[in-house]
Amino acid sequence: MKSEIEVKFIDVDTDDIRRRLEAAGAELEHPMRLMKRALIEEPHHEKENSFIRIRDEGDKTTLAFKRRALPDGLTTIDSTKEIETTVGDFDTTVEIFAEAGWHYITLQESRRETWKLGEAEVVIDEWPWIKPYIEIEAETEVIVREATAKLGFDWNDAVFGSVDVIYDRDFPKMSVRGIIDVKDARFGDPVPDTFLG
Repeated sequence: MKSEIEVKFIDVDTDDIRRRLEAAGAELEHPMRLMKRALIEEPHHEKENSFIRIRDEGDKTTLAFKRRALPDGLTTIDSTKEIETTVGDFDTTVEIFAEAGWHYITLQESRRETWKLGEAEVVIDEWPWIKPYIEIEAETEVIVREATAKLGFDWNDAVFGSVDVIYDRDFPKMSVRGIIDVKDARFGDPVPDTFLG
């Protein structure tokens, strides 16, 4: 499995980010689109901080196995390991796993816009109940740091880990692990009671 080398910068203004990307010479690869994902987490996955993700990305569907390599919820720029491939159809892939006895624990919506800045991929992400954020990913930390500087972000403000890091911050009274424990996380739905304590 390879490491995901990525950082997040949170609570961003999307128009400001687009201006920064254009000024830095980035190219828009995919306009903002709705995405959905189903996460499968069996008991043995939970014990090893891993899960299976089926994601409809608007123009393709991907299947991934992800594992957080560090214990106790610690995160670094490269603490998530991943294997990913493209599959034919979201609903069919979800059904295959269900027939095998592995049902998804959460179905999540998000919106994503994808840009290319040199060798880095920069995405603007929107999720239910939190402010937009960007994610910068590349093959090396050096490339991620260079893209961060080109966009005018301070490395000290970088956030590492899954989107649940943001939910933890925004909903400190949460009685669940994060959005992974919300059966349906969709735009327009009310904030779950489990997030409000």
